[in-house]
Amino acid sequence: MRGNTSKINLEQLQSLVHTGAGYDLLRYYILPDLLGKEAPFLLYYMGKNLARNSNMEKLEDITEYFQQFGWGTLSVVQEKKKEILFELSGHVLEKRIQNPLLEVDFKMEAGFLAEAMKILQDVNGEGFEEVDKKKNLVVFKVVHT
Repeated sequence: MRGNTSKINLEQLQSLVHTGAGYDLLRYYILPDLLGKEAPFLLYYMGKNLARNSNMEKLEDITEYFQQFGWGTLSVVQEKKKEILFELSGHVLEKRIQNPLLEVDFKMEAGFLAEAMKILQDVNGEGFEEVDKKKNLVVFKVVHT
């Protein structure tokens, strides 16, 4: 359990040292083994919880968190009245998608986006992801419910 209840800010994240290999093995290899068939559901809600504990004030903050978490480069593709589309790309993401050792999913990122948009726009929503292996990117849709 965390002893400090303050929110995570971008400056704190920038001071952390991390390696992608350790993170990927923990996230895609060990956690699913420990969590079993509930892993996608739990990872989604872990992402929501992470967003609730992050200090975000504007849409650009979300993209910066994605970068600092090592998730990749997030960009807004399209905004509609009841949904917003994001695209996640980058070298790290490409390596993750193409790695034969890992069965990757992006539930945590989808949960993070759903909760982040709730925080910024004060509307409930759900996040969905679709991996495009040919283009080495992930498209996220956050739908307001």
